[in-house]
Amino acid sequence: MVDEALAYWVVEPGHGEIRPVALREPGADEVLVRTLRSAISRGTETLVFAGRVPPGQHAAMRAPFQEGEFPGPVKYGYLSVGVVELGPGELVGRTVFCLHPHQTSYVVPAAAVVPVPDGVPAERAVLAGTVETALNALWDAPPLLGDHVTVVGAGLVGCCVARLAVGVPGVRVTLVDTDPRRAEVAAALGVGFAGATDEVGRSDLVVHTSATEAGLRRALELVAPEGTVLDLSWYGDRPVSLPLGEAFHSSRLTLRSSQVGAVAPARRDSRSHRDRLALALELLRDPGFDVLLTDCSPFRELPAVLAKIAAGSMPGLCHSIDYSHENPDPEEA
Repeated sequence: MVDEALAYWVVEPGHGEIRPVALREPGADEVLVRTLRSAISRGTETLVFAGRVPPGQHAAMRAPFQEGEFPGPVKYGYLSVGVVELGPGELVGRTVFCLHPHQTSYVVPAAAVVPVPDGVPAERAVLAGTVETALNALWDAPPLLGDHVTVVGAGLVGCCVARLAVGVPGVRVTLVDTDPRRAEVAAALGVGFAGATDEVGRSDLVVHTSATEAGLRRALELVAPEGTVLDLSWYGDRPVSLPLGEAFHSSRLTLRSSQVGAVAPARRDSRSHRDRLALALELLRDPGFDVLLTDCSPFRELPAVLAKIAAGSMPGLCHSIDYSHENPDPEEA
């Protein structure tokens, strides 16, 4: 039994460090998980790192296994994949996903882990939380057969939305981003690409994920009359100004939000949070998502990595964290 683990903490805004964490023996309905990979949620975790979670959202933004409080010290994160080493017999040895912060090993209720399907590598399984966000968004505003869907913001969430949406028969998807390098990613996902000012035509559904005011304004410009703009971005403490005095009312546009904290109303009576996460993991059988796995760093480098991501000096999509140096596979030792 491992009696101590290591975890990443935001000690204060702009400063993180790795700290030891005591582990207890798992109870009858608990599991001990040895972490294989975790991933950084660039949008939310950089806001947490910078201390920009508004006080009124402290409760709403708590991660399931968060310790500490905003703005810090706080142990935060929710994209973890590992192997069950102790627990109920049917789970021991299984690779599982858990909404847990960055930590080398942890003890959680058995009900908090979801088995990763065979054929989904741990490296790809860290995308489950992001695919779950995209899935929930498309439950909130599902594209219809033959629709043109535009996704403004080719970050990780936007790319996951695009990959899922293009699987609907007859749906044409365009990713819009200011970075021309994302054209290659769009091509690998099987969707179109346009620059921020390129003509793409009006869309039945526009999904906004850029987390910028300019991006949301562009989304309103691109939606067809009586169409919907679905905003997945979270702006933290930043105010956003929109041109709602222009064609917004005469075009009868709909602007709505989507947030993964609650199952979309259309499926809330028939799907639990666990059902939704399990479906996201099943969708990750698709190797097309691998193009989103752009960077990986050892766990010990996480404090420096998150600081660089927050500063904008380490671009990319999914930056994952490798625990192999901290947690060598017992069978290979």
